[in-house]
Amino acid sequence: MASGNPVIITVETVIHSPIEMVWEYWTEPKHIMQWNSASDDWHTPHAENDLKVGGKFVSRMEAKDGSFGFDFGGVYDEVSVNERISYTLGDGRKVKIDFISQDDQTRVIESFEAEETQAIEIQQAGWQAILDNFKKYVENFNNK
Repeated sequence: MASGNPVIITVETVIHSPIEMVWEYWTEPKHIMQWNSASDDWHTPHAENDLKVGGKFVSRMEAKDGSFGFDFGGVYDEVSVNERISYTLGDGRKVKIDFISQDDQTRVIESFEAEETQAIEIQQAGWQAILDNFKKYVENFNNK
């Protein structure tokens, strides 16, 4: 980001599933492609994830009607299994995700540096929608 003090946005949820399952579903490409969208008219047809410090990840996010798409990716700065992931996006912004075990539930707290082109509220709503979709995916899978 261009400014010296980027705005940090935080979204979070509590998932009624054990931390090991939450971690697996957050990090494995076959699962990422199932939950990584903010609305039903978007999807992630491709995901790659080299989950290690210095490893790269990319998720191809596209409108289902083919009208728009983009690659969301970056490089991992920290990977602590079942605890924390932090990374730097391609545009230089930083993201941190904490996974906190609470009995048979997992709290996921995601903090990211805001981009300068969209309103803070829009960014927060979009990232929260993706996190809510993740929660729904894990809990639905866990209850099968």
